[in-house]
Amino acid sequence: MENSFNVIYIGGPTAIFEIDGLRFMTDPTLDPAGETYHSGDLIHTKIKGPAAIDLGHIDFVLLSHDQHYDNLDKAGRVFIQKIATTYSTIPAAERLKGSTIGMKTWETISIPTPGGSVLEITSTPARHGPAGSERLQGQVTGFMITLKKEPSLQFYITGDTVFYEGVTEVAQRYTPSYVFIFAGAAQPRGPFVVTMRTNDAIDTAMAFPTATIIPLHFEGWKHLTQNAEDIKQSYQVLNMQERLKILEPAVVTALPY
Repeated sequence: MENSFNVIYIGGPTAIFEIDGLRFMTDPTLDPAGETYHSGDLIHTKIKGPAAIDLGHIDFVLLSHDQHYDNLDKAGRVFIQKIATTYSTIPAAERLKGSTIGMKTWETISIPTPGGSVLEITSTPARHGPAGSERLQGQVTGFMITLKKEPSLQFYITGDTVFYEGVTEVAQRYTPSYVFIFAGAAQPRGPFVVTMRTNDAIDTAMAFPTATIIPLHFEGWKHLTQNAEDIKQSYQVLNMQERLKILEPAVVTALPY
């Protein structure tokens, strides 16, 4: 399809993007189902493995954060050691070392594409839970992706965040065609959620009124409390279902721009 880019949903927060000759992945979670992870007082249990496909060559990784196994599991940690560059938070770069580059919020990195254009990656604010949870959850980031060509392409990957003023600020600065939300209403500790629930998904659609909303990170882990059907129903109730797109695992989905 002319003037389109491809997305391949792998599972959880993990997807592959193919744009102008570049291939990159979000938050590699590649372990099989049944793994249990202990991180401080957190216990994460994986209940669904990744789509069984050949991942192929990956030019770089966009990592929301490294401190939680549902965003970077054991196989994912091995995987990024083989990748030329991983972009993440500054604390993640300090912990992972190697080829991980930490980005400040609103910092932009430009990458030449094989197609002769430039792909800009901008680190966007994210808050992994309610106000005050930062000391428990640690620093996270989202990413704005801009392809500098005509016609131009811009899309937003929220990373692990709830809807809050940081997401609103992104909406004030950018007008992406697609917003990939990390959904699932995760509840790893206590009664509060630390990723987008259905209300957040609706608020995000309202903040980006011209964007198609594409959920990621809504399945595969025991602490996720909402799934794709919950998101679909919430959009249908408000007659917004045309704004929502659910990706099929392992399927190459072409998105026009």
